[in-house]
Amino acid sequence: MAKDQSTAFGFRCSCYILVALSAFSSVSLLYWSHCSIPFYFHVQTVEQNQNQPINLLSFPSAWNHLSFPSNTTSKILKIALFVKKWPHESQAGGLERHAQTLHLALAKRGHELHIFTTSAQNKSVPTYPMSNLYFHLSKPTSAGLLDQSLVWKQFQAQNSTGKPFDMIHTESVGLMYTRARNLTNLAVSWHGIAYEAIHTDIIQEIVRAPDEHRAYELTERTTRVVEEVKFFQNYAHHVATSDHVGDVLKRIYMIPEERVHIILNGVDEEVFRPDFSEGKDFKFKFGIPESKALVLGMAGRLVKDKGHPLMFEALKQMFAENSRFQESVIVLVAGDGPWGARYKDLGPNLLVLGPLDQAQLSRFYNAIDIFVNPTLRAQGLDHTLLEAILCGTPVIATRLASITGSVIIGPKMGYTFSPTVDSLKQALYRVWNDGRGILEKKGQVGRERGLKLFTATKMADAYERMFLCISDSMKSDNEYCTYKPSFG
Repeated sequence: MAKDQSTAFGFRCSCYILVALSAFSSVSLLYWSHCSIPFYFHVQTVEQNQNQPINLLSFPSAWNHLSFPSNTTSKILKIALFVKKWPHESQAGGLERHAQTLHLALAKRGHELHIFTTSAQNKSVPTYPMSNLYFHLSKPTSAGLLDQSLVWKQFQAQNSTGKPFDMIHTESVGLMYTRARNLTNLAVSWHGIAYEAIHTDIIQEIVRAPDEHRAYELTERTTRVVEEVKFFQNYAHHVATSDHVGDVLKRIYMIPEERVHIILNGVDEEVFRPDFSEGKDFKFKFGIPESKALVLGMAGRLVKDKGHPLMFEALKQMFAENSRFQESVIVLVAGDGPWGARYKDLGPNLLVLGPLDQAQLSRFYNAIDIFVNPTLRAQGLDHTLLEAILCGTPVIATRLASITGSVIIGPKMGYTFSPTVDSLKQALYRVWNDGRGILEKKGQVGRERGLKLFTATKMADAYERMFLCISDSMKSDNEYCTYKPSFG
């Protein structure tokens, strides 16, 4: 909002100003401005408009900041979801976990969900105690993607059975733009775009060892961005899962603002919550001595682009140069991948636990003093950070735009570092020197914010309202697209 106003008034952008606006009931909205406009200008503008109804399709910030009543709609939607894979136990990436968390929540609210996904080899789709949840399986292509011709036939069959779909949702390019271009009641959620990936490529090149070959030519990635700018226009509505991506889709991809909606990822707050006793039992189970002053934790795929070569080298150097650090710190690693075996080479201070299901992950977050995410992937909004935050565990992560713009927005919540060994070492030493007392306070601040923004309920509330709005968008009296702030 401030950016548009500053452009209209001809102000020159030169600095960052954070304006905290308590404009919607008890929810505080955070707006970042790049412009050298006086502070009072922003405040006065919002004060003048704060009582006016808001057109949700043009709302510039994350819908998570708004308060939508849960389970109060009398309209039951028939929703189609396209996702290339459905989670099986603990083996799921962020995109699949998002699809599962969101759409199970919508099904529990009574909406009719039809999930078009691939059939996993030697694995059956989990069963759920809901009669309004339908799976339409198809054999994946050789690349592991949805067979577009096949799923389109499945979709058309269901679209002509009973009533047609009110809303169509695709996780990334689950439904290709060639099929989606004529569907006005469709929204696509992006969990990573090529423009962000360029930052990843730059980081990978910086940290590349001299004897390693370049993994990806940056010129090829630039071509991919151009391709995305062209075909993204064929999707009616876009959901950005971070504030940064929302800005990129509007400015770089040139998608009209009323077609870009920011809804931050959310995780199950009933699973991920503080539980001191479970954390203590977890440490006892794995033989973690109470004498350790600091327990670091990492979780996810233990692969190169998640930053594990960086973390490995940082810990290796710190153990070698500081005996006190080595003696007082233990690192728990949850997940699988090639770097799991390599971490064991660092000695007994590293405990590799393997993949954990969600309940075990919650105990894991409660057992550690801080969660470390050294990712080199500048894409999407990592669920592990949100899971740790809801458990009341402070976080330390790479200084990437999606993370610093939506999650770790200041030092009261956690720590950030540049993707270099030296910067990561400095941050880890800072954590170690701060100690558990300061870490606990950061964890409390993070959880308070997490409960306002990063819960599955908040995410489902926002998506449900967006689906209702889009499905009724052709009606002149569409109440779902209007948000009316209430003030005491």
